[in-house]
Amino acid sequence: MVPVPPSARPGFDLDAAYAVEATLKQWREAAGHRAVGRKVGYANKAMWRALKLETLVWAHMYDDTVHYSDSNSAALTLAQSRSLKVEPEIVFGLKQPVTGEASDAASALASADWLAIGFEIIDCPFPDWKFQPSDFVASFGLHAALVVGERMQVRPDLIATLVNQLAQFKVRVSKHREFIEEGSGRNSLKSPALCLSELSAAIARRFPTEPLTAREIVSSGTLTPGHPAGKGDVWTVAVEGLPLPPLTLTLL
Repeated sequence: MVPVPPSARPGFDLDAAYAVEATLKQWREAAGHRAVGRKVGYANKAMWRALKLETLVWAHMYDDTVHYSDSNSAALTLAQSRSLKVEPEIVFGLKQPVTGEASDAASALASADWLAIGFEIIDCPFPDWKFQPSDFVASFGLHAALVVGERMQVRPDLIATLVNQLAQFKVRVSKHREFIEEGSGRNSLKSPALCLSELSAAIARRFPTEPLTAREIVSSGTLTPGHPAGKGDVWTVAVEGLPLPPLTLTLL
């Protein structure tokens, strides 16, 4: 645990946090791991106002933290965890750089090869889950793992339908088959597709030489609040309004 978050230090702003995040990425790559995509934080404009953010924030994910389920069921062991939570999210796999404006869901989807429901597992090193956006960025985006469910191809003829579905679909999260909470695509910037386009635009403004590229994976923000999780838990997320099967995650 980190008893005093970096944001408590004078001058530790988002610029400093992204410099830390870049150094962490260099260290991970030097250790033989590959960055495979990015995860989103604060995909909620109400939080932007409260935290004086201009846009969402992000951090990298890696080849040893992103996992693909077998028949929509996955079992995962997370060593050295501190304070885990699980979050259901829509995950995109890109086939080309994202183009268009930050409000252009259709253009964002045209850049996607596939989408899936996923569980992101986050882990917070700060007491009582109290942190600022700069702490989030400088701590791997709290990213511990991502489990990706069955992937649905984003065909050109489906994009218009998906624009509507992604703004309206619902998810139901259960633990040990007992209902926990319902969420919606609207909880991720009114649509995960809009979250993808906003992420692309935000990265282009801050790091124009490091845009989202083909084959990157994007975890587009939680659809419900995160729920505390631990060893022995069995979590399931069911999707209504998108042709995606339920995904089950067991924490070992």
